[in-house]
Amino acid sequence: MNPRKRVLALATAGAALAAPLVVSAPAQATSTAPRTGFEQTNGARWTSQPEEQRLLAAVDKASDRVSVSRIGTTKQDRPVQLVRIGTHRTANTVLLICSQHGDEPSGREACLTQIRDLAYAKDKATQAFLARTTLLVVPTANPDGRAADTRGNSDGIDINRDHIALKTAEARAMAAVIRDRRPDVIYDLHEYGATPRYYDKALFDLWPRNLNTDTKVHDEAETLSLDYVRPAANAAGHSTGTYGIWTDPVTGDPVKQTAGDGQERILRNVSGVKHAVGLLIESRVDPGTPAEEADASLNNRRRRDSQLAALGGLLRFTKERVGRVEAATGAARLAGFRDTGPIYVGGADNDPAGPAETIQDPPCGYRLTADQFAEYKDELSLHGITVRKSGSGAFVPLRQSERALVALLLDARAPYHLTEGAPDTSC
Repeated sequence: MNPRKRVLALATAGAALAAPLVVSAPAQATSTAPRTGFEQTNGARWTSQPEEQRLLAAVDKASDRVSVSRIGTTKQDRPVQLVRIGTHRTANTVLLICSQHGDEPSGREACLTQIRDLAYAKDKATQAFLARTTLLVVPTANPDGRAADTRGNSDGIDINRDHIALKTAEARAMAAVIRDRRPDVIYDLHEYGATPRYYDKALFDLWPRNLNTDTKVHDEAETLSLDYVRPAANAAGHSTGTYGIWTDPVTGDPVKQTAGDGQERILRNVSGVKHAVGLLIESRVDPGTPAEEADASLNNRRRRDSQLAALGGLLRFTKERVGRVEAATGAARLAGFRDTGPIYVGGADNDPAGPAETIQDPPCGYRLTADQFAEYKDELSLHGITVRKSGSGAFVPLRQSERALVALLLDARAPYHLTEGAPDTSC
């Protein structure tokens, strides 16, 4: 079925599905629970970094199901932190990445509210959920950019274009978490500027389009979007659509694609390449009504609330499809050891790769000189790539879990490769 028609068909039936199961509304937090700066001002301003630190310290101290750790440090010496929420370590793990772009604060606010609500919730449904699933949250993925209200970090680098090269401390911290915790779902919260009539939904989302994403992982990501996140947002009164696609305001038909391709350096796509069910979420910055135009705090609350509603869909998806998701991600992680099939260095799920974008018969690995290995061994390690010492250099086999990623990192044909490894077909 056409995705647009599928969402419309599910809108009514999905209302009950989308009703929060695990997510608590902010007003339902206990009287002793800390409140964000955003909540204290009813959306008149965003939560400051000191307020975030106080909230995280409070929930860490108050709840045995929460722990907060530093996973990185920015150039300006701010902490990149990871919050773990769960009653014990579980196989099923969901990772939220909030505010990679420092001037997109609503996702961060939703994440901070969600952390607090899950930490203090006492209902049996939440307790059962957290016994089965570990929720990991990076509440502020770009602390320097958040402090400066800039898209990039303090060096002006867009972190969401650095998930292959790993030049930034922020992207390196996230890569280490993905390598070490192997999340089944990676959910990336952003905001966007609207183009009225053609591109102005309250909330857009998009799954991994990179063609190296395992089919079942890709399908679970699409299901997360179309059957859970969008119905949840719709039920809360927020319009939804596919990120990067302008649509005709009358017919709803696609007009043009402006973003959302399959390039591997974006977190949404590298999530799929690394065998996680990835989803990008984008709330609209611009006011959508005269009332929001007249009241900035009302607009800010809508931005945060649409993110919270979508998070309700994510958590319901996690609860209801945990077995399917674990089966899909587990099988995808093993598939690379078979070392079969083409690898794609271009194209997307809506843009078939051409011959020049397809490595039809990949080599069995790539050889690196001693200098290449010395320069890039840390990045290869952060990506979780298996490397064997070979003479004075190294050999990187394709027969490993991250098979496609090896080629994307080392093949000269890949547009964002780290270095040009020498293809080896002799093994």
